[in-house]
Amino acid sequence: MKQTFLALLIIIAASGIAAAKSLQVKDLPAAVQKTVQDTLKGAAIKNISKEVEKGVTQYEVETMLNGKHRDFNVDAAGKLLVVEEEVDIAGIPAAARAAIEKKVAGGKLGMVETVTKGDGVTLYEAAYTSKTGKKGAILVKADGSETKD
Repeated sequence: MKQTFLALLIIIAASGIAAAKSLQVKDLPAAVQKTVQDTLKGAAIKNISKEVEKGVTQYEVETMLNGKHRDFNVDAAGKLLVVEEEVDIAGIPAAARAAIEKKVAGGKLGMVETVTKGDGVTLYEAAYTSKTGKKGAILVKADGSETKD
């Protein structure tokens, strides 16, 4: 019994160590702090995490603005990489909306987001559950063509 309890404690402790530490704005490099403050636009910060994606260290800032998700990533030098903003599907271009609706047909539409890259390119992403219960996501350009990135 003692061994089981000890093993359980070790597992719990190890999982706590492995969990990503949530950061605060004051923990970020100065250039990143400035970009975060400039990009918040009144949003409330829910979480900040540091990650490495495609070899680039970046900070993901998860926020809520007017009851909607608005997340963005900033690189270590303070460059804004991407902004993902929850929107109503009716507010996206007709061709993008049609492509998403066609993909979801018969299933259930989840969150729809605009994905604005640092270079100004805007894409539209939607999560969905198919009629067979399989979860998926689709990313499209304004013209409705699917893209991976």
